[in-house]
Amino acid sequence: MNFIGILIGLSTFLTIGVFHPIVIKAEYYFGRRSWWAFLVGGLAALAASLLISNEYISIILGVVGFSSLWGILEVFQQHKRVQRGWFPMNPKRVHEYED
Repeated sequence: MNFIGILIGLSTFLTIGVFHPIVIKAEYYFGRRSWWAFLVGGLAALAASLLISNEYISIILGVVGFSSLWGILEVFQQHKRVQRGWFPMNPKRVHEYED
């Protein structure tokens, strides 16, 4: 039996699950400017996936890289969700939600 598909699927599921709270916390503490961290992390993971010879680790790094890049969009969406009152606003950054 070949369990690689299940392991890659599980790692993808866990990666997406981990990025959800990371995006929420990043937007809360750093605001929309946190998108740079997701860009740098995503590009670094994608570059590493090209250089790693182990194909399974390379696949997982690719998933992490694209999840991080997707996190850029989610940071901006999270900002809108906070403006709508769906998530708590950081009281130290109230001025950022006035636009």
